[in-house]
Amino acid sequence: MNAVAADIAAISSVLDRLTAAWDAGNGAAYGAEFTADATYITYVGTLYQGADEIGHAHQVLFDSFLKGTRLASETLSVRMTGPDSALVITRGATYKGDDRPAKLDKVQTYAMVREGGAWKVAAFQNTKRKPLMEAISFKFQPASKPAAA
Repeated sequence: MNAVAADIAAISSVLDRLTAAWDAGNGAAYGAEFTADATYITYVGTLYQGADEIGHAHQVLFDSFLKGTRLASETLSVRMTGPDSALVITRGATYKGDDRPAKLDKVQTYAMVREGGAWKVAAFQNTKRKPLMEAISFKFQPASKPAAA
């Protein structure tokens, strides 16, 4: 395995551990995947700063609003931006029970960095998709439609 493939595999492992921590309702394990000074922006616009705050806030959420939820995710791209940094784009959704949603309604951006040999999340942005608004925008301004859409 070459160095880039090894880095992508290690980054994918971080995402897998985030999902496992979410599914287990474990805020400490979730926060442990972030850097000490990480930024985390939820789809409602809440900004958390630092691994400790991210972990603590998620534990509160896992014990209340997000209790029993699971995380569905698929990686769209991993782009190495340097030897110790990468940008990852995913689609995701939260759900309860065993029925993983067919459509993932959020798009996430992860800024990943290597710290002390381990990959961590330095920044996270979560955006809820609005397919109807996209369709209207593309209908009236077709040139605004991205090639990947």
